[in-house]
Amino acid sequence: MPFGINETMGQYSELFMLLAAGTYTVAFIAFAWDLAKSSKALRAVDLKAAQSVAAAKVPVAAGVAADSAGSRLSGPADRAERPTSSTKSAANAAGGAATADGDMKYAAERRVPARVAVALTVLGAVIHGAGVVTRALGAGRVPWGNMYEFLTTGAFLVAAVFLLALIRRDLRFLGTFVVGLVIIMLVAASVAFWTPVGHLVPALQSYWLVIHVSIAVLSSALFTLTFAMSALQLVQSHRQKTVAAGGTDKLGFMRLVPSALSLENLSYRINAIAFIGWTFTLMFGAIWAEKAWGRFWGWDTKEVWTFVIWVVYAGYLHARATRGWTGTRAAWLSIVGYLCVIFNFTIVNTFFNGLHSYSGL
Repeated sequence: MPFGINETMGQYSELFMLLAAGTYTVAFIAFAWDLAKSSKALRAVDLKAAQSVAAAKVPVAAGVAADSAGSRLSGPADRAERPTSSTKSAANAAGGAATADGDMKYAAERRVPARVAVALTVLGAVIHGAGVVTRALGAGRVPWGNMYEFLTTGAFLVAAVFLLALIRRDLRFLGTFVVGLVIIMLVAASVAFWTPVGHLVPALQSYWLVIHVSIAVLSSALFTLTFAMSALQLVQSHRQKTVAAGGTDKLGFMRLVPSALSLENLSYRINAIAFIGWTFTLMFGAIWAEKAWGRFWGWDTKEVWTFVIWVVYAGYLHARATRGWTGTRAAWLSIVGYLCVIFNFTIVNTFFNGLHSYSGL
């Protein structure tokens, strides 16, 4: 027997969602400020390093001139003054080829804008969580019975997973992209998919809603993180190739981001976890379908695209692990998988009629 609808709680939920979106927006600006400020500081370090290298070359040039004039022969002291290969490597690193450490541990320097951004993200997540809880209290059920609720809850989990990951790894370089995606999700939920608080249709009034959809939301949140990492991997890979070829580093802020290989490895591990969750989403969905409609599989559009997503990510994991699909190919395959998730959630729910149509608008 469903609980009564509390419209007041529903209104509070919408207010909390609005406040959360505003807080996330300020956090987004702070993360962007951190990237810009850090990029400026890195350029200053580069300039100082370049001046030091130039100054070190002056005695060497003078020694060479003296040798050519026959005033003295080059000795060990002269050779010590000449730039060594390690000095050249340091100069090259100062010139833009360096990236953040692959282990993604927190460095010693204090990045005040990044700290402010993380604090604001935490505040936004708390407000956002209050919005999800009040939506649940208003509806008298779990708050993921339609696209609006799925999107707002999914956005909260994206922010929560990101903040939890920050405890162990310095992923603040992802802040601009992750928080930006959270803002987009909240805006899309409020503008395109807003649904007033209400009861579920009878087919969704099942404990399988809690099991099936909660795992789907968490898996989608993890896929969102790996999408951001894969996109950054492509940018970082292009930058590293450009610098290695002697080109100009036009993306100085990317030195705060780990190497493309480090991003790929972390993305692969998170995708493996999310894939397991999506596998359970597919399995539990089939079990729920059998209980609700008397069959495990019926080639409904939603079912087909859920399976397509599973196939794409299974192909990604298999190709990278056994076929040597690394680098940009792996990143693009991960991005394609996430685009399938977006297509399944938006286009399929909105424009395709099927047994899952009631879970849409």
